Amino acid sequence: MHRLAPLARFGQLIATDLRDVTSDPEALDSAGFWAVAADFEGGLTCARFGDVRTEPVPAPVPGRWHGPEAGRWRSSLNRDEYIAGVRRIREHIAAGEVYQANLCRVLSAPLPDPDSADVDALTSLLARGNPAPYAGTIRLPGRGVEIATASPELYLRRSGTTVESGPIKGTGRTPADLLEKDHAENVMIVDLVRNDLGRVCATGTVTVPRLCAVEAHPGLVHLVSTVRGELGPKEGWRHLLDATFPPGSVTGAPKSSALKIIEALETAPRGPYCGGIGWVDADRRTGELAVGIRTFWIDRTQPAGPVLRFGTGAGITWGSDPDREWDETELKASRLLAVASGRDGGTHPWHGEPARATA
Repeated sequence: MHRLAPLARFGQLIATDLRDVTSDPEALDSAGFWAVAADFEGGLTCARFGDVRTEPVPAPVPGRWHGPEAGRWRSSLNRDEYIAGVRRIREHIAAGEVYQANLCRVLSAPLPDPDSADVDALTSLLARGNPAPYAGTIRLPGRGVEIATASPELYLRRSGTTVESGPIKGTGRTPADLLEKDHAENVMIVDLVRNDLGRVCATGTVTVPRLCAVEAHPGLVHLVSTVRGELGPKEGWRHLLDATFPPGSVTGAPKSSALKIIEALETAPRGPYCGGIGWVDADRRTGELAVGIRTFWIDRTQPAGPVLRFGTGAGITWGSDPDREWDETELKASRLLAVASGRDGGTHPWHGEPARATA
């Protein structure tokens, strides 16, 4: 796999000629163009590239991506375990410990031809089968980072001192599927994001220019809000990440309580799923990080051989129906797993009932 050159792709922006790799967020306020991958558990990889240019995402080349067989996907939580987790979160809510918490599961499948698995080829397929506003690739084989994302959600956008976040809460097949619970959940997370940004933004500058707007994405709709603020004079990327990570939309409220519940209930690390994925141009003081949802990554550390992983989850509130929440995780996964498994560009939903993963 090390024969594949390091590369980062974000939309029609492509970066090559790797110059430096660091885990120090201070580098993002130094100089150069950086690809950024932040794991949910706190690991950070910042890769500086020397050649940055624009070019279209290449068309898929037949045979270049050999995805997992459709029936080989396994889940870290099966249906019964996930539903039990939803009920447990509702007990925490009833006890006043939390208002909302995200419950996620990680799907994994063995790669049939790992030596030729290239996440950038998967990104090409996703661009056709599931286009997304924050799609991209980070390919650093020597560093164990191989990510293809089709994220629809903005975690952080920075332009000078202006910062913006676009939390998603509320998912349905059509706008008619969105419930009062979805709107309430979105408002709850907007308040959390406002509070997070308020820790590093100048007093009085944090606003919500858009609340609960309906956005259409392939196969589903989301409720999306926008939170914006102006960074304080001494605040940079390190302070911004410290104040806001992990993203509020994939943790819960209060965030500290939700993180404890997530640790107790989830049986697999999320990795880049629900983390932050994107780019920073330190010279221009701009950047755009997506929330790492709708995201695939290759894990080559398993004794049985490399696997492709993908995460899916749902936000749980007191108004949650456990069966409906499971169905939401299936809806979010179905189209993308079909693309990754090479079934007609993602036109058929994935209906698997995976067993609990042992890896």
